[in-house]
Amino acid sequence: MLEDSLKGEIQGAYRKLLEGLELTPRYGQRLMIAEIARTLGNIEQNPEGYRLGNEHVCVLEAGTGTGKTLAYLLSALPVAKARGKRLVVSTATIALQEQVMHQDLPALKKHSGLSFDYALAKGRRRYLCVQKLDQALEGVEDNPTMALFERDMIASDGGGFVELAGKMAEDYASGEWAGDRDSWPLQIEDRDWARLTTDHRQCTNRRCSHFSACAFFRARRQLEQADIIVANHDLVLADLSLGGGLVLPSPSDCIYVFDEAHHLPDKALDHFHHRTPINQTLRWLGNLKKSLTELNAALGSQPTIGRLLARMPELLADIEPRLGEVFGLGHQLADLPNGAGEDVTNHRFERGQAPEALKELGHNLLKGFAELSRALEQIADILRESLDPEKATGLPKENAEDWLPLVALLHGRALEAQALWEAIGLSDPADGPPHARWLTFERFNGEPEMTVSASPVSAAETLARHLWGACFGAVLTSATLTALNRFERLQERAGLANRYRYQRLPSPFDYGKAVLAIPREAVEPSPPGPHEQAIVDFVNALDVREAVLVLFSSRKQLAAVNKALDGETRKRVLAQSRLPKHELLSQHRKAVDGGRGSIIFGLASFAEGIDLPGKYLTHVVITRLPFAVPDDPVGATLAEWIESRGGNPFMRIAVPDVSIKLVQACGRLIRKEADEGRITILDRRILTKRYGQQLIEALPPFVREIDGVRQN
Repeated sequence: MLEDSLKGEIQGAYRKLLEGLELTPRYGQRLMIAEIARTLGNIEQNPEGYRLGNEHVCVLEAGTGTGKTLAYLLSALPVAKARGKRLVVSTATIALQEQVMHQDLPALKKHSGLSFDYALAKGRRRYLCVQKLDQALEGVEDNPTMALFERDMIASDGGGFVELAGKMAEDYASGEWAGDRDSWPLQIEDRDWARLTTDHRQCTNRRCSHFSACAFFRARRQLEQADIIVANHDLVLADLSLGGGLVLPSPSDCIYVFDEAHHLPDKALDHFHHRTPINQTLRWLGNLKKSLTELNAALGSQPTIGRLLARMPELLADIEPRLGEVFGLGHQLADLPNGAGEDVTNHRFERGQAPEALKELGHNLLKGFAELSRALEQIADILRESLDPEKATGLPKENAEDWLPLVALLHGRALEAQALWEAIGLSDPADGPPHARWLTFERFNGEPEMTVSASPVSAAETLARHLWGACFGAVLTSATLTALNRFERLQERAGLANRYRYQRLPSPFDYGKAVLAIPREAVEPSPPGPHEQAIVDFVNALDVREAVLVLFSSRKQLAAVNKALDGETRKRVLAQSRLPKHELLSQHRKAVDGGRGSIIFGLASFAEGIDLPGKYLTHVVITRLPFAVPDDPVGATLAEWIESRGGNPFMRIAVPDVSIKLVQACGRLIRKEADEGRITILDRRILTKRYGQQLIEALPPFVREIDGVRQN
């Protein structure tokens, strides 16, 4: 039950915040505060502080302009502190993360009267490794064997790297730099950063002589004192996959707020997607075989390590030819006797079932990689113990420090291969969706590669068990959580139970200021020729002073239309394929400020990731309904499973997903209360297909114009 004292604290903080920021209260924002406070405040605890009951999650669709960030911070923080929990705010994008950290939280702390501390959580690879920086400054050469495995990543550029390391050391020692990659004032090349950072397998933690100065653990200590932790979806999922509580607090001690929550199911799928490139794996195994002499010379005097290294030639001799067989079998199964062409090609196994010949090879590879993983893990454990002066392992500390990064790297690669082959042979549940399993054929620098992949087609069960079932409380919010005006698609993908609270909050915008038009020029996208010509004709006819965003579903069509435009129109076009995003938006704003028209040609990322309010965007053109590409192996396997159970995958998956994307694309136009303009859809299927009316009805209540005629 939400206590009156908590309710009063939240209401008082809201009044102070509005006064301090000189804001007027918004109806949708007040509803959001009340709903979050009610849901979280009604969670009961046992004497040990654990949650009782299962109605601890609320899902709130809140459009742009609601003021949702301040709403969830203001309502969730007092409840979290009162219950002895930590508030973890997770975003999908860096832009929102920076807004929360540098705008919203400082404003809340300054004006609300609430007392709290906050910190930003990042993965270990975002931070400097002081030991590696020290080695760089001393001119210590990278382990030559290590270079065989990370040649592309750690290739040196000579003096430039040494100069960078010196400047980093100076700024880190003086406190001007916190040691994280994102706060360094200049862009750092990946190959340079790879030489200065580490991961959880290579890091020696408290055994490291630089532990007290470690940037990552300094940040961890700040997290321990923070009432609010700002993270991202990937970090939350990574922490959960390791059992929870390693980087972030334990889920049972957390109230999560997932902003941009519509990204969470896809992030989870990516996280549990396993892949192994065959030729790349053969290369690192070959390098390991070549390095065994050096490994034995450096580490073989330790009896256990000596025994494990002695077993490796036999292990590698078993694994390597089987990988070669997989490579040949894959080309045979995909009917590609001459290998991959220039285009990337996927060969998906129907119903996710790998052929018996591949499963048999995979079973043997699983055993081989599992044994290799165990051996490398044992060696790494001994090397870590050798760093502890109180442990007598028989190895000099210097040897352990030199070789632990390489052994940890190899252990990680062996674990990845083990996970892939385990997923290939896994028996799928009889009453649930299967894994998707497929082969990908492509070329890297002219060399053929075949990647074996496996992925669950739904993360719902994993999220339900390890996130929603484990956390103390959670809030999911975004401007686009419903599909076709319903939450069912999100529930299905994210494992959200019916008993949780769901609400769509009213928008503060007057959508009557915008026109949704399907003009006479709109045609069906097949065949592509007439559709491309219709787009060309429409863009050529745009007013020369308009600020326009034209959204394409394929890079190929974007390029074709751009090439076919008349010369004067092409001068106004800024194409995503030719300019970095920040530079493109900067040039667009500059043109509009100068009184000139500007046309942005963008792909799917521009349908969600840009903010051009007011005069900077007055017309959004959607060239084609944004259906997913039909060759996605995960989506195709899920569709196949639904169809096998008598369902209609097109109406259950494809149309709801298009609805979400269409709402996001239309949402680029109205960013502030005074915004107005026009949205044009150049795909006539929205009028001619039976699902078209559903898509239109799911959009905000724009004024509608069909073939040039305003609709009542």
